[in-house]
Amino acid sequence: MKNRLRPIIFIFTILLLSHFCQAQQTTVQHKIVIQLTTADTSAWSSTISGIKNIQKVFKTNLQIEVVVHGKALDFLVKDKTYFANEIAGLTKEGIVFSACENSMRRHNIQKADLLTDAFTVPSGIVEVILKQEQGWSYLKASNN
Repeated sequence: MKNRLRPIIFIFTILLLSHFCQAQQTTVQHKIVIQLTTADTSAWSSTISGIKNIQKVFKTNLQIEVVVHGKALDFLVKDKTYFANEIAGLTKEGIVFSACENSMRRHNIQKADLLTDAFTVPSGIVEVILKQEQGWSYLKASNN
């Protein structure tokens, strides 16, 4: 009886080890959506700092999208933001900054008014919902 079980146990062990090795080789993709809705420039600064801190920990396999809507739109308006250089630098590193088109209409902001690195989405709230449904981690921007 023992001799019959050995091949079965051996095959089971090989399959288990094979599965474990494949799981170890899978890279973790960190996907984070940050919702920014305030006109408070200290929250804008905290958002930039937070992104940089995340990048220090997750040096690879990182996607971040900052969804800007409501009173926070000036964060992405070229004539009103204090963070154009930081946003440009982060964009070069793959960070996405998206302005809500609904908020843009409400505040009479045109695409041409935005930083050249900014994207637009039809609805900021819907963008956040879609990202969460796709498994992205959610952060609400605030001042620290």
